[in-house]
Amino acid sequence: MPPAGPALLSCHDLGKQFGSGPLFAGLTFGLHDGDRVGVVGPNGAGKSTFIKILAGLEEPDAGAVALRKFARIGYVPQDPEFPAGATVAEVLTEALSAEALEDYEKLGIVAETLGRCGFEDGTQRVSTLSGGWRKRLAVGRARVTKPDVLLLDEPTNHLDVDGILWLEALLGSDPRAFIAVSHDRWFLEHVAGRILEIDRRYPGGLFEVRGTYSQFLAEREAALASQAAHQDALANRVRREIEWLRRGPQGRQTKQQARGDEAGRLIDDLADLKARSAQRTAQIAFSDTERRTRKLIDATGIAKAYADRPVFENLDVRLGPGTRLGLLGPNGSGKTTLLKILEGATPPDAGTIFRADGLRTVHFAQDRGSLDPALPLRKALAADGEQVVYQDRALHVAAWAKRFLFPAEHLDLPVGRLSGGEQARLLIARLMLQPADLLILDEPTNDLDIPTLAVLEEALLEFKGALVLVTHDRFLLDRVSTLVLALDDDRATPRYFADYQQWLAARQLAPAKPRTKPPAAPRPRKPAAGRLSYREQQEWDGMESRILEAETHLGTCQQAVEDPAVASAAGELQRRCEALEAARTSVARLYDRWAELEAKQGES
Repeated sequence: MPPAGPALLSCHDLGKQFGSGPLFAGLTFGLHDGDRVGVVGPNGAGKSTFIKILAGLEEPDAGAVALRKFARIGYVPQDPEFPAGATVAEVLTEALSAEALEDYEKLGIVAETLGRCGFEDGTQRVSTLSGGWRKRLAVGRARVTKPDVLLLDEPTNHLDVDGILWLEALLGSDPRAFIAVSHDRWFLEHVAGRILEIDRRYPGGLFEVRGTYSQFLAEREAALASQAAHQDALANRVRREIEWLRRGPQGRQTKQQARGDEAGRLIDDLADLKARSAQRTAQIAFSDTERRTRKLIDATGIAKAYADRPVFENLDVRLGPGTRLGLLGPNGSGKTTLLKILEGATPPDAGTIFRADGLRTVHFAQDRGSLDPALPLRKALAADGEQVVYQDRALHVAAWAKRFLFPAEHLDLPVGRLSGGEQARLLIARLMLQPADLLILDEPTNDLDIPTLAVLEEALLEFKGALVLVTHDRFLLDRVSTLVLALDDDRATPRYFADYQQWLAARQLAPAKPRTKPPAAPRPRKPAAGRLSYREQQEWDGMESRILEAETHLGTCQQAVEDPAVASAAGELQRRCEALEAARTSVARLYDRWAELEAKQGES
């Protein structure tokens, strides 16, 4: 049941045109306090436009949006932009410029936000940040003013797995309402308690389920099955009415005329239902060479370092037909470097690599640098003419484009005008024309919608060659990979796991090495005496030294867990892991208490 009381944010009969046709129409829903909403839908359904309309950044062509009086909205775009030359702390401080706060209060909020977002140095220039850290900063900037509702457009884009886990924890601990557009199914399952799907298949263009993403899938399947049964029944009824019309009854009496009118309405209803129910998905199937050599790549003891910093060392990788290796690790941990070494584009610093004779490798690169933005789509799909050869069959470029949801009228569009999802489908189309022994995919899921992701999963499961996959889509990784290799910043020798779940359990048992000092950011000026109680003032005065002491202890516990001498002593390792978890909890509580004192001071 929906919550009682007035909605925090609502829209009624929302519509938006795109070109000559509607992007969406008739969308109606309400958001209440504490709602955690995930928004899904195929590419082109208008999800990003919908979020921008709710944020007040775009105007709807029809309908209206209402926000509860005095309620505030925070917005995180897909590709955030920041002032040129600004530091991380300056971005957050600027977001607070319109707030009626004292300078020391702003400094405290900035320091707390930097810590929660994982930044150790507030003076770092935004221009030096990776895409993942820019996304963290965008989330921090949107939350720093404490909005009543947070709107996030593809918040997991550019984040590595550690970043996504951070975001899940952040949203999970925040009681405020949010709406997140996302194609990350694992993320949706863990953070959303309500799912909205924008899709023209549904009456009103919207399907809603209160529950997890897995519950949404079950209820959607039932709803679509019911809709299909209704369509079949309607088709049978229309068939009977058409037969009656063709008999040409004598004398159009009022009753007969009414039946004729009803038949016309049924025919229109069926045509509308068929048009809404039609759903096309990309047709993906990779070609293997049918080579049955048991050993395609055998790398032994390989190592790589940059500027004397080890990326990884003493690594063994063995790939054969049917091996599907998933790579895990934070940005900068060496995943792309390892791909290049396996492909043969970069030599290792040490170790040996055996490659089968005539090994055929196909590589999907995440930077899409192989695409010429000025090249027409037809030339990008078929470089040598008007046909492609796929699995020994010649296909016209228009038919080939249709497999990947490109209409014939788009064939002369330059590649640079395609959306991110369209460019991803274009790259997949080109890869499918090349039979491979080894398929290397570096973040192939970026910008793909959930229906296309599902098709891609099936294609990878059916590929008979070897696969090496880098992806932040944990659902895809867990379903496809037969083995997972984790590359960590603080561990030079990578480790193998059976699957993502085993890696996650190991990570929770022995988390990554924490900071050894509080975030390097402007410390809040201590409140004037009298603003806090005497005991609270004493607690505040000793807070910095307590945090330093607690984080030092946390570092000691982490070193104790990583001591090789206790690796085989299960009881002792368990005791040290428990001590480490207690130390982590203590540090988190101190930071939370610091935030509480800041908030109380702001209320004084």
